[in-house]
Amino acid sequence: MALLYSKSASFLACIFCFTTILCLNLLQFDSASAVLLVGLRNQHSHPHHRRPMLQANQRSCSLFVGSWVRDDTYPFYPSSCPIIDPEFNCQAYGRPDSDYLKFRWKPANCDPPRFNGLEFLIKMKGKTVMFVGDSLGRNQWQSLICMISAGVPSSPTQYQRGDPLSTFKFSEYGVSVSFYRAPYLVDIDTVQGKRVLRLDDIRGNGNAWRGVDVLSFNTGHWWSHRGALQGWDYMESGGSLYRDMDRLDALEQGLRTWARWVDANIDASRTRVFFQSISPTHYNPSEWSTGSATAAKSCYGETSPMTGTTYPGTYPDQMTVIKTVMSDMNYPPFLLDITLLSAMRKDAHPSIYSGDLTPEEKANPDHSADCSHWCLPGLPDTWNQLFYTAMFF
Repeated sequence: MALLYSKSASFLACIFCFTTILCLNLLQFDSASAVLLVGLRNQHSHPHHRRPMLQANQRSCSLFVGSWVRDDTYPFYPSSCPIIDPEFNCQAYGRPDSDYLKFRWKPANCDPPRFNGLEFLIKMKGKTVMFVGDSLGRNQWQSLICMISAGVPSSPTQYQRGDPLSTFKFSEYGVSVSFYRAPYLVDIDTVQGKRVLRLDDIRGNGNAWRGVDVLSFNTGHWWSHRGALQGWDYMESGGSLYRDMDRLDALEQGLRTWARWVDANIDASRTRVFFQSISPTHYNPSEWSTGSATAAKSCYGETSPMTGTTYPGTYPDQMTVIKTVMSDMNYPPFLLDITLLSAMRKDAHPSIYSGDLTPEEKANPDHSADCSHWCLPGLPDTWNQLFYTAMFF
């Protein structure tokens, strides 16, 4: 620092000190809830390394590393929210316990602002949000609608459900929240009675995503389905048809087609883009029943979260593919990395409380329990809490 040789220089130094103190005081203002996310504007080539900052003390704060803590102010909304599909509405279909509704995700060293449905609508007035992907995206879409609705219970709404596009509109605010069903993101067409998954083509689906203000994508689960659950008969790549190929290679090809579309068609100054990481399943109790033998083959009967900071079981290989593809994008989305925090929630699946199961199905949870989707209210509310934080703070 240069030496001060004159009275005028000393006066300037005093002005500088006063300004510095004033700035520090302003930084501390409202520090209890202020969270500043660094890098949300796609300023880093590795979006999964973006970290939010606590404005109060500038300490690094990772939204996706933390623990589950009990919070009796949860859930955000009742199970009577009319948008919830039967397969997600666990309380309405007989789940006897409710403690799974009373957990809040607490990031390691920050407290994100609580979700506020009215504030969401005010901030998004006249804008559109669209979830694109598979039924896990639908899970999150319905959760967000219920969370917003709880904040404006008397506000008029419109609902149009279709396939592939369903839209819920908060008419008073001009806010539309949509779900576009595209389990692979890339196009799938019927050719001579056969379903062809086009790994190199996304133009059909992509036309529906133009002009949206906030896009949130997910894919993953459908790429690994086999047998009766497989959603295609042939894969098309490079002009050739394949009955099958390495599923991770196919996922990477499809994601690179999606990534090229995003880079070429999304105006990053107008549209915010998110990608939700892989939602884990809980079909293998050996991943959490350490030290005790179990013959169970599902999440049935689980009533509390896991603890710890390491991933239980095998981390999804698909996440490596997703992160690799995103790191090569010109305008990478914000990665909503819910994989680890969701892996802790073996208790939060519908299990056998998933719509109108028969008595025989309920009596055989090893074959009928849904340990892929999530109860509503429930875990997807946390995904939307973090989505809300990343969008606005």
